[in-house]
Amino acid sequence: MWDSIWINVLLPDGRDNPGAIGVQDGKIAWVGPQASLTAAPETLAKTIYNGANRWVTPGLVDCHTHLVYGGNRAREFEMRLQGVSYEDIAKAGGGILSTMSATRAATEDELFASSYRRLQNLMAEGVTGIEIKSGYGLDMETERKMLVVATKLAQATGIRIQRTFLGAHALPPEYKNRSDDYITHICEDMLPALHEAGLVDAVDVFCERIGFTLAQAERVFQKAQQLGLPVKIHAEQLSNQHGSALAARSRALSADHLEYLDEDGVKAMAASGTIAVLLPGAYYFLRETRLPPIDLLRKHSVPIAIATDHNPGTSPVHSLLLMMNMACTIFHLTPQESLAGVTCHAAAALGWNDSGKLEQGARADFALWDIGELAELSYSIGHNACYAVVRNGLYVAIPQSRSD
Repeated sequence: MWDSIWINVLLPDGRDNPGAIGVQDGKIAWVGPQASLTAAPETLAKTIYNGANRWVTPGLVDCHTHLVYGGNRAREFEMRLQGVSYEDIAKAGGGILSTMSATRAATEDELFASSYRRLQNLMAEGVTGIEIKSGYGLDMETERKMLVVATKLAQATGIRIQRTFLGAHALPPEYKNRSDDYITHICEDMLPALHEAGLVDAVDVFCERIGFTLAQAERVFQKAQQLGLPVKIHAEQLSNQHGSALAARSRALSADHLEYLDEDGVKAMAASGTIAVLLPGAYYFLRETRLPPIDLLRKHSVPIAIATDHNPGTSPVHSLLLMMNMACTIFHLTPQESLAGVTCHAAAALGWNDSGKLEQGARADFALWDIGELAELSYSIGHNACYAVVRNGLYVAIPQSRSD
């Protein structure tokens, strides 16, 4: 007998509706047309939930965030409005380094409290999985502190969290003009120690003119792979440094941002299976004018994921649903592409082969929505239609605030 069954739900993939989903031991035991059930629901499961003809989707996955940090960068926002570029702010000691100082100064409890509030916003929108990067410590103590907070967030909420080590996010002041030495410190000291402590699930690098070079990124990738850790990259956001091609050669899970990605990079990603993660919040917030090459990604069948890139400097976004709308309105994705971008493709960008889909054997992470059609998830702005979520098989009601 299953633990639970959801009946009278609308399934998104063209099955005859209403549908049903059986759940056992945190996994989907059965999914399909309700008329195809072999017996009455009460004989199949201990608990029956009536979806009342609500749409159900896989739980949303936010596959690129920097959710744990101290302080904010509202002053830099004002500076950019006055015409100062992101690169100039970073070169003057602002940007990532200003958040580094605030994060180093914050206690673990303070970081947990602020990050928990941010995570609650996303969870209320049907997010059942999220990536959280380090990278605002840039020293052993603070990077460890950030990853510990990410671990505690998973324990406190029950949400699935991938902890990504982003020590190669910026050059800390202790290593001014010694970027190669800092990469050596990452590869020989920081990453091995944090991995041994069980705090790292994946490794990322910011490969950019104001970040790290292709050769430096490759050194970090090689060390990560020696430790058996998957890799991903911030690439082609401000210029084309060919980081996406490196990601492809390294069999990276994803390459993220990609406004300056060229066709050779797209072809390399297609051949390697590397996911393209697009971040419309950062594009919008930085007033970027060069769109990611959406048509080339489609042409070469590179899967496209969408994420918030939540961070204090370039994407202070608390809504993945808003990113779905912006992916359609700014990047010209279809609502169907947008939904895939925050479910199956987002899960693939984290290496989660058992998430982001409604299939037998997948994790029982799904969301129910008070909507008339699935396109409403990308269409509405500022309205959260999430009725409830099931996380790892457990039903969680969403507090309702309706303004219909």
